[in-house]
Amino acid sequence: MKSRSATLGLSLFDRGDRLVCGVDEAGRGPLAGPVYAAAVILDPERPIDGLRDSKKLSAERREELALQIRACAIAWCVAECSEAEIDRFNILQASMLAMRRAIEGLCVTPSLALIDGNRCPVLSVPSEAIVGGDDLIPAISAASILAKTSRDAALQALHLEYPLYGFDQHKGYPTALHLARLAQHGASPVHRKSYAPVRAVLEAAMRARADIKQEPGQ
Repeated sequence: MKSRSATLGLSLFDRGDRLVCGVDEAGRGPLAGPVYAAAVILDPERPIDGLRDSKKLSAERREELALQIRACAIAWCVAECSEAEIDRFNILQASMLAMRRAIEGLCVTPSLALIDGNRCPVLSVPSEAIVGGDDLIPAISAASILAKTSRDAALQALHLEYPLYGFDQHKGYPTALHLARLAQHGASPVHRKSYAPVRAVLEAAMRARADIKQEPGQ
């Protein structure tokens, strides 16, 4: 039986007995927290119903599917790049690094990696970028779900450490609430200093400190 992806005429999809992993990331847009990536090799003997782009699923359904993926997949791995690495390398390179770490962390080596998006990280295995792959390729959908649920859990944990910012509500994305809390409380150690809204807050704080030092009598 042909897979749905094969019917679309995409290349490198005549899988045969190859181990194919799907790869996706979560958390490129937020102002805080790591970027996460996951790699998943699904087991054709243990199909999982309902896999699709994690953004099109409810939080409850994502968690249900994440449990099934971990239980049924041949192999899976979740990896991350920290805020410091994002600031050092930029978010694109950090995302690529997180995906590479996820693939290299699999307990078995895949024959082919299918990457959601329009570019691939530098890998030791063949790879192909699939635009919109998280809603086309079940293995990429599974990776999308694991990356998203893992990152959401991490931001819930960061909320306990930095409760002033409301990470449990916005997961680090630049919502009105997050921007207001950022302006009110300044940047935390887990904010991405290279992102414009965070950088603006840090620069404003530096200017304020400089003004205080220049005041007469200080």
